[in-house]
Amino acid sequence: MKIIHLLSQIPDATGSGKYVQEMIRQSLDCGYTPYLVCGVPASFDLQETPLADVIPAEHCLFVRFDDQDLGFKVVGMSDVMPYPSTVCAHLDDEEIAAYRVAFERVIGQAVELFVPDLIHSNHLWMATAAARRVAPHIPLVATCHGTCLRQHTLCPELGRSLLDDLSGIDRVIALFEEQKQEIVSLLGLPEERVATISGGFNSDCFFGESCQPAQGTVKILYAGKLNRSKGVPWMLRCLAGLEIEDFHLHLVGAGNGPEKAECLRLAKDLGERVTVHGVLSHQELGELMRSSHIFVLPSFFEGLPLVLLEALACGCRIVATDLPGVRELFAKYPADIVRTVALPPLETVDRPYAKDEAVLDKRLTAALEEAIRAVQSGVEYSSDDIGKLTASYTWPNIFKRISGVYKQAVESRK
Repeated sequence: MKIIHLLSQIPDATGSGKYVQEMIRQSLDCGYTPYLVCGVPASFDLQETPLADVIPAEHCLFVRFDDQDLGFKVVGMSDVMPYPSTVCAHLDDEEIAAYRVAFERVIGQAVELFVPDLIHSNHLWMATAAARRVAPHIPLVATCHGTCLRQHTLCPELGRSLLDDLSGIDRVIALFEEQKQEIVSLLGLPEERVATISGGFNSDCFFGESCQPAQGTVKILYAGKLNRSKGVPWMLRCLAGLEIEDFHLHLVGAGNGPEKAECLRLAKDLGERVTVHGVLSHQELGELMRSSHIFVLPSFFEGLPLVLLEALACGCRIVATDLPGVRELFAKYPADIVRTVALPPLETVDRPYAKDEAVLDKRLTAALEEAIRAVQSGVEYSSDDIGKLTASYTWPNIFKRISGVYKQAVESRK
């Protein structure tokens, strides 16, 4: 099977970019032939990315932002991206029209050159709608990563203009059941056209021996975007106020603009108890996870955060906000391994009310203290215990289910 993998933004090592990289690798392992169509900045060089080792340049076409294709920066699926980007809600009518024309042209060119059996797009948003318009005769599968549903809320007029095209998708992949119901409602699709399939983790990079009690300093890790919607300032303030001082935070990730500056400023309050790493490769992150005891993800909005699976596979205990994807993923996990922090109703999809900040601080502080004490004196979980919890989420197992969706999409056209 020949598959075009479509992504509207940079195929980086986070979120949907990580997902697309794994789809390409798994496609190759299963004997499929992948082709990449992606939105990138003018300076993007495939040879400087991990994808250079798995897909040849002649099997890639790019829409270049801030360049000859489009005169503005990459449109992020979140409002704050770890690189210079354009906020989707700030696009004017002329820029939206230019975006559509550019993606339709490049997708059409890829279809003509590659003659795919199927297109696997990412996000229920503009690029996927363009693929449906350009290639109505080709089976189309789209994965929802959650941020696209957020854009339908933030940009309702633009979202409504896409619904006719998006409702023509042959199969949609949701990351968890609550998200599936939202997709069914938004697009008016029958439930059988939406499959719930979690993301996965790369067991070659993310593996561990056990969850062990700490001998000395408890090592805490955060990896992700350095911004407010991820809850990073909240986490840093709570860590600075802990009565327990025998911990060290490893802060991993990238950011952009004033929100990144705020995170780095708050990190300085921890003094020698924090190490700021910047962006790490999968191999480097896996090594750091194996040496850490607790992984914290205090997000106010997520689809299904694959980084939690990676951290768990490496033997970290988890502290995370009680978002739908997290709740569904970890519902049956022991509380000593996964602690969740309840969120009050939010003011927006990723911002709490100011009046709730004191309650949030109290809840996260309590969860962090409990997790630290559990590490210091808790039960050890062996690699067999961890393996039983994570085995079904390795990428080969996840891709078997995705491959089944591909076959359904193709069969539905016969």
